Amino acid sequence: MSDIRSFNPHVTVATIICRDEKFLLVEENINGRICLNQPAGHLEENEGLIEAAVRETFEETGWHVRPDHYLGVCVLKAKNGVTYVRHTFTATAMEFDPNQPLDTGIIGTQWLSLDEIKEKRSQLRSDMVIETSEQYINGNLYPLSVVTSLV
Repeated sequence: MSDIRSFNPHVTVATIICRDEKFLLVEENINGRICLNQPAGHLEENEGLIEAAVRETFEETGWHVRPDHYLGVCVLKAKNGVTYVRHTFTATAMEFDPNQPLDTGIIGTQWLSLDEIKEKRSQLRSDMVIETSEQYINGNLYPLSVVTSLV
């Protein structure tokens, strides 16, 4: 019998929110390094992908959002050796709650143009920030109906 090892990548979600040609990014402290990323986080048990994206966006930014489209999925093997399967959504910023405490490690938020994001490439959590922002600008959008949840 062969040795069967289970591969368990981390399932994550991210949300692209663009308003007036600027993208909402979070500034976060990751192991002492200040990084910029789209609002993102892990899928939780008994949660659908769309619900996770809405929840993570609110927890990290204080913004209530309306999901609009599915942008796609990306598999990334991070520098820490962990493999992530990241589902990215687009959403419209609806209402900001200034009383929402931000997740641990989140310093604040910034609205940046794609050019400004590219200028800060060395501060990005990963190149997916630029890649998915460009996909959004290029209109690579799919209806939310392509994402189903049976939880």
